Amino acid sequence: MRKNKILILALLVCLGIPVGAQNTDSNITGIVVDKSGKPVYGASVNVEGGAAEMRVETDKDGKFEIAVEKGQRLNVVSVDNGSATVVVKKDGPMTIVMGYAAHTVDVGANRTFNRHESTAAVSTADNEELVKRSSQNISNALFGHGLGLATLQNATSAGLTANPTFYVRGLQSLSSSTPLVLVDGLERDMSLVSPEEVESVSVLKDAAAVALYGYKGVNGAILVTTKRGKYNTREIAFTYDHIVNTQSRRPEFADAATYALAVNEARGYEKLSPRYADAEIAAFRRESGSLQHLYPYLYPNVNWVDETFKDRGVSNKYTIEFRGGGAKFRYYTMANLLTDKGFVKEANMNEGYSTQNMYSRANLRTNLDIDLTATTKLKLNLLGTLSESRMPGATANLWDMIYSIPAAAFPVRAENGSWGGSTTWAGTLNPVAQSQGTAYSKGHSRSLFADLTLSQDLSGLLKGLGANFRLAYDNYSNILEDHSKTYTYAGYSTNWTNNGPFYTTISGGEDSEMGKEAGINNWARQFNFAGSIDYNRSFRKWDVYSQLKWDYEYRDSYGLNTTIYRQNVSWFNHVGFNNRYYVDLALVGSASSLLAPGHKWAFSPTISAAWVLSEEKWLKEVSWVNFLKLRASFGVINADYLPIDGKDTVYDYWDQIYTTTGTQYKFNSSYDSEFGSTIIGRLATINSTHEKAYKYNAGIDATLFGGLDLTAEGYYQRRKDIWVSSEGKYTDVLGMDAPFENAGIVDSYGMEIGLNYTKRWGDMLFNVGGNFAWNKNEIKEQLEEPRVYDNLIETGHRLKQVYGMIAEGFFKDEDDIKNSLPHKFNTVVPGDIKYKDVNNDGVIDANDKTAIGYSTAAPEIYYSFHLGAEWKGLGVDVMFQGTGNYSAVLNTKSMFWPLINNTTISNHYYENRWTPENLNAKYPRLSSQSNANNYQTNTVWLADRSFLKLRNAEVYYKFPKELMKKTKVLGSAKLYVRGIDLFCADHIDVADPECYGAATPLNKSVVVGVTIGF
Repeated sequence: MRKNKILILALLVCLGIPVGAQNTDSNITGIVVDKSGKPVYGASVNVEGGAAEMRVETDKDGKFEIAVEKGQRLNVVSVDNGSATVVVKKDGPMTIVMGYAAHTVDVGANRTFNRHESTAAVSTADNEELVKRSSQNISNALFGHGLGLATLQNATSAGLTANPTFYVRGLQSLSSSTPLVLVDGLERDMSLVSPEEVESVSVLKDAAAVALYGYKGVNGAILVTTKRGKYNTREIAFTYDHIVNTQSRRPEFADAATYALAVNEARGYEKLSPRYADAEIAAFRRESGSLQHLYPYLYPNVNWVDETFKDRGVSNKYTIEFRGGGAKFRYYTMANLLTDKGFVKEANMNEGYSTQNMYSRANLRTNLDIDLTATTKLKLNLLGTLSESRMPGATANLWDMIYSIPAAAFPVRAENGSWGGSTTWAGTLNPVAQSQGTAYSKGHSRSLFADLTLSQDLSGLLKGLGANFRLAYDNYSNILEDHSKTYTYAGYSTNWTNNGPFYTTISGGEDSEMGKEAGINNWARQFNFAGSIDYNRSFRKWDVYSQLKWDYEYRDSYGLNTTIYRQNVSWFNHVGFNNRYYVDLALVGSASSLLAPGHKWAFSPTISAAWVLSEEKWLKEVSWVNFLKLRASFGVINADYLPIDGKDTVYDYWDQIYTTTGTQYKFNSSYDSEFGSTIIGRLATINSTHEKAYKYNAGIDATLFGGLDLTAEGYYQRRKDIWVSSEGKYTDVLGMDAPFENAGIVDSYGMEIGLNYTKRWGDMLFNVGGNFAWNKNEIKEQLEEPRVYDNLIETGHRLKQVYGMIAEGFFKDEDDIKNSLPHKFNTVVPGDIKYKDVNNDGVIDANDKTAIGYSTAAPEIYYSFHLGAEWKGLGVDVMFQGTGNYSAVLNTKSMFWPLINNTTISNHYYENRWTPENLNAKYPRLSSQSNANNYQTNTVWLADRSFLKLRNAEVYYKFPKELMKKTKVLGSAKLYVRGIDLFCADHIDVADPECYGAATPLNKSVVVGVTIGF
């Protein structure tokens, strides 16, 4: 019996279950809450410098009890809300608020700092904000989140959700402005990560934040941190989202009769005979009952959008999470299933398979933290994903076809039941046939993210000394199954005579069996290793952390010359004094296999400092200042970019290029050969160096009035030694292609302001806030060739600046043309665009192009604001996001450039075209042929791309805790209805400002969901 008692006691100790009463003589009780006053469950509370076994955790009500003396310091750490250090000042209960100053900042140094002690420019969005869009992946959850991050929505032609484009502090260089994307500290594809498994997303902006990432951090970074377990807790959560999608701003094209009138009108301006007789136009209209039944196949009127697509698509998301741990073990496990069905109208017309656009993905994540011993800790992260996508055919681009085919082209099916087609428009362009008759193709993707970290406390050798080792291996592959097939089509060649239509039947295409080919069309693998020696001590008024680290990366992906090796050797130092003064110093040496022999290594130093004014005696007594910190940083970050020519071809710039012409080798019995000539191609670069970013940053972090969190940033960056072609320096006398040189210079600068105010009044919780970022850039040098006129000079302007002609209206008549300057693009007629003589040379030609509008790639202004309120569990939350100083060039076929190459015409263009009766039109006269004058890039086609979108709106109800306790099973429950991208205010109107080309329209969605906690 005694042995059994001892065994039970030992088991309870291993499970971390208290088996005896603590000495309560010097115990302090308290509660840990977040910024909105909600209890923090599973936060770790320990006396600074105390033994790990004395740690306690907060319960579900956020309460704790710990043995501590007055004047000692408590360290509070929560995986959800950050870390804080507080001084015990009284014997009674304590309230510890994990507010803005407690938020964690991770710069890759194996130690996270809270915002109080951090010197870096980092903004963070947490899980509660990120799940409100019910997104397929975390990439599409970031709109409006992260001060300094611009997230721009994209569209695809395949009907699947596209990944957005990201910029940290806008465009930065002539080479690349793409930020580094990290998942748990490693470069990974975050489109494979679901929002539910993410704890937070941080935007790393200045040199102090990205210093330790070497060559890859030059454009800033996005750090996705996944969830981890909690000591002595157990949580289970289930979430279900049912999402109904509709496509916003589908294009509206002219009906058959309007199209015929437009073609005749265009041909009339071009002195060509009409293509359609009046009777044919009447047949298209089907004005009489007899005509309606006589000629539906000869003179069709097809609404291709309505025939090809249905109005709604449906997505479903299922997520179950397990989170918790014991005294020495923590776990987080999540299983997520996503299914998405697209908009193909009749996808089940074939026996045995569907041609619907579909996507499904399953994620399984496990994050483990194990205290192997009191001094040895193991961290393991695993994510496996399986996904499958399906689309009609192998190459069908349905929306591109819809932007091409007029309503009058041919019927969906010919009279004999074959798919429709004609001699002018081949039946292979029939979007309905392509959506149903080409079978399908499937893509199967699988990925594995795996990393293991072993941390060893070496305080036995030297107090504060530790070591860390990390291994990671990632693998991704995609297999494409091509089950597509071809089909036959039939149509009619029609001519109207006095006796009515005369026609001949045409046919084309061929029926084939479904394909059976399959193979890997994409793959990637990555290996990472890191090892470090760390020193972490706090004594008296000093806090010291120093790390010496080496990390190595191997990347290999599908394609040629895609194997890359990188490594960093870094020394990071953090010193804090008296809880108010902080200095960080990072010295980093980086190497890359991409660079020339002898130039692979670069040195990047960074220094940053912070002053917490709110800890000064003269400010502590100011009641409305809860936290106030000033910080500044400077650093030099190198990049390993390679020079790229105008065709995106990457060159080994250090090799001399030779081109051999006329050489022929004959492998006959005599081994004859004929030699041509060998010429020198592009000259090799000598004395090359690395592209560098000189980054300066100054910022303020504050919490005021007990709930107003404020961040303000100002920055300046000079990018030097950017690879550019030196052709502008030489004439043709050089006799060969000029080399690349490290001569480009770009300056960028801007400011950011973030505000968030949270306040609770009894049962009412109120939250409001917003982000604003202004990012400006200027090309200072790019070895631009000499220009004849100043208006053609691009140096001195912004990156990705639009250049084009300035339109002054349309030619009214022949007299107007005769009295105007000659336009040299082509012969102009009334209704063509009249341009401004920018260079004053008396002629309108390409030399009159000048800078117009802003960049089409990234907005200079990016902002968002949100508002939320909750009363007794009933709440509402809305978030708007917008852009400014952002341009679009409206050159989409049919929508803005109609009829060319027998394409269709939009109702919008037809209603706003120039005619002799509408001289003040929005667009020029119709053209049936290419029009070099009108289709120059010019201010007629330049649009203000600025917009304001309602990104997400949520109405929810959280069931009372008292009611949940009565169930004895449920811990929490929340019902919600969400609207995603329901509203957009902009200047384009007929197309979405984020997607105005011939691609799949963007979705707007309504979500009904539930989250249940056990």
